[in-house]
Amino acid sequence: MMITIIGPTACGKTAFAVKLAKRFINDGVPTEIISGDSRQVYRGMTLGTGKDLEDYDGVPYHLIDICDPGEKYNIHRYQQDFLRAYGDCTARNVQPILCGGSGLYIESVLDNYIIPPKKSEEERERRHRDRPLALGKKGTPLQSVIIGLHIDREVRRERITRRLKQRLEDGMLDEIRELLRTVSAEDLIYYGLEYKYLTEHIIGRLTYEEMFSQLEIAIHQFAKRQMTWFRGMERRGFSINWIDTAMPIEKQLAEAIKIINS
Repeated sequence: MMITIIGPTACGKTAFAVKLAKRFINDGVPTEIISGDSRQVYRGMTLGTGKDLEDYDGVPYHLIDICDPGEKYNIHRYQQDFLRAYGDCTARNVQPILCGGSGLYIESVLDNYIIPPKKSEEERERRHRDRPLALGKKGTPLQSVIIGLHIDREVRRERITRRLKQRLEDGMLDEIRELLRTVSAEDLIYYGLEYKYLTEHIIGRLTYEEMFSQLEIAIHQFAKRQMTWFRGMERRGFSINWIDTAMPIEKQLAEAIKIINS
């Protein structure tokens, strides 16, 4: 059975998933992480998508850096890539952990919606507005224990602001300037959030202060929409086991393992 880790941006999903994976690995259970993020698939889009690759600490991962920026990745391709990665893990008796915040992508693979390629354009238009897609009929749902990381709203807001400042200090503007050598400004703006506002600053549409303020607000709104999506998943029949991130990490992991074993 798969394990799925979800939660809003800045809640610490990747670090939590890695620590959980290491617990399994230390107990002799090979474990790998499958990304459930719609933008981390792109090479060169590292700081802006929050890949935090150093957090993986040697734990193998899938569906990160698998296509070039400028390509129009979509939910149909994600399903195919996910099933390939999931099948690879299970064939090798590896425990897969699906981890991410892109609710539409995660729900589509957990409920195994059959999505024809022709819906790709519609999905592209909806992806950054987080509106439900008119999905196709279901196949056999994928069995998974779903763990949601709950973070206090004010703590989340503070983490978002701190993380945004840190990524700007780490060179996020330089990352986007490098991308603009091969990708058009409008294509980068399409990817939303960091890529939209920083690109608009670089091409002169926004001052630095306007960029930071508008982006900060947009990320807060995005996190709120993520939680709305996850609550919607519960209404649609998914059982999400919420863990409070205010607890010490060891308690969080112990709670997660208890949920998984039950």
